[in-house]
Amino acid sequence: MPKIYLLGGENVYSRNAKQINMDAFEGATQPLNVLVLPWARASFDNQYQKRQILIDYFRSLGASTVNFAEYGRLETTAEQMAEAGLVYLTGGQPSILIDRLRTIGLDQLLGNYGGVIVGRSAGALALCKRCLTTCRSNSKTRIITGLDIVNITLKAHYTPQKDATLMGFSLNETIFAVPEGSALVYEDGKLYAMGNVYLFSKGTRQPFTETCL
Repeated sequence: MPKIYLLGGENVYSRNAKQINMDAFEGATQPLNVLVLPWARASFDNQYQKRQILIDYFRSLGASTVNFAEYGRLETTAEQMAEAGLVYLTGGQPSILIDRLRTIGLDQLLGNYGGVIVGRSAGALALCKRCLTTCRSNSKTRIITGLDIVNITLKAHYTPQKDATLMGFSLNETIFAVPEGSALVYEDGKLYAMGNVYLFSKGTRQPFTETCL
């Protein structure tokens, strides 16, 4: 079972979750080979500038190599994962990422992976059992089913302006809300917060520290 970091979001230009990423990178197998899955956007995030920003960022954190998985054959990505100590899932649209991971069968590989996984924004949401997303066409919030690698319902990019909506959803299920720059970490059945994380349950909100799943 991997050690999983669920980042609520990060501006990779300002690096406002650097300390959390440092913790993840330092805990991965050294020398560190990072594999990035940039599949959460319709364009597959192929712009060179953004790739180079991630490469520079991750190398500053101690990565020896940074590779980008191309969407396609499962066998190729599986080989890349076997050589990587850390797998990083980028932000974008959760539904696109979840569909692509399931389509090629990478959901099972991620669940059985033995290294460190970092999911940022959509990448974090995809790794959970269920997640709250905002529809771009009408701005309505909905719950979709994720890969169920971490058995929680997650809201990324949390701000207090979302409280009324989250309290309503929490009448039926418990929701973990993670702001940008903070994270939930899951390891060996234990879930704990890095930074400010909130728990919505039965129509109320409270700060979250840790629990066992």
